[in-house]
Amino acid sequence: MTDVAIGSIAAPAPTPRRRKFKWSVVMDHAVLIAGSLFLTVPLFMLILSTTIEDAELASKGLHLAIDDQLAENLDKALFVGKGFSGELTGFLMMQNSFILGIGFAVGKIVVGMMAAYAIVYFRLRFATFAFWIIFTTLLLPLEVRILPSYEVIQGMGLVNTYTGLIVPLVASATATFFFRQFFRSVPEELVEAARIDGASNMRIYWQLMLPLSKPVIAITAIYTFMGTWNDFLGPLIYLNSPENHTLALALNAFRGQYGLSDAHLLMAASFVCMLPCVVLFFAAQRYFIEGVATSGMKG
Repeated sequence: MTDVAIGSIAAPAPTPRRRKFKWSVVMDHAVLIAGSLFLTVPLFMLILSTTIEDAELASKGLHLAIDDQLAENLDKALFVGKGFSGELTGFLMMQNSFILGIGFAVGKIVVGMMAAYAIVYFRLRFATFAFWIIFTTLLLPLEVRILPSYEVIQGMGLVNTYTGLIVPLVASATATFFFRQFFRSVPEELVEAARIDGASNMRIYWQLMLPLSKPVIAITAIYTFMGTWNDFLGPLIYLNSPENHTLALALNAFRGQYGLSDAHLLMAASFVCMLPCVVLFFAAQRYFIEGVATSGMKG
């Protein structure tokens, strides 16, 4: 009995070891926090400036204060007429930006996905060579293509139209690269099984590849929409009429029209210009991360 009692005594629990304090971890977090503040504080001040009346902003400048003028400032920035005719509004410019952003996103997704599908699955003899020819167009800066593109658009009579701005630029090497990397990651057995079942190339494209490509479609749409929404040079060159201008282009004209006395309205217009991209990114964040992982794009 004594042996059993002695053997049943539980061993004392080991004392937990204290974790060693690492200054490197503290420095890493300090750098990350400082970088976050460096990026977010100006943005936060811009948002606060949209809530302040013009007299306070003109006298004190940008400062950390909040007021109750947000609705009024946004209403003036979006719906008060500007320009010589008084018919140009921020809301009209925002509609133009949405038209271009959605048009570019849809066009680049369609063209890039079809080009990548043909390169990967059509067994073309010079498919790899054709892909690298497409990819080398990324080495050409936008400024090199401005004059030839404008000559083509002018020859087609599409100057000052959304079609003339969108159609020549929907062929995207970046979108083709994203979709090609994704299609190459799809198991070959899956495609072969569909072909054995009698599926044609177009049926495989619509019923198999298109549903699987949702993450890549999302990342392409986000990048294209954001780039088009913030584009200044393209609308400046190809869109001559003020009623066709985008919001990013109109901000420059608003800056000259408002002046320092109406800086709060310029801040409100800048906030409106920034808001759709922020909402789009957070709404599609899950697809964005999946698209980065499946398309082979690294930061």
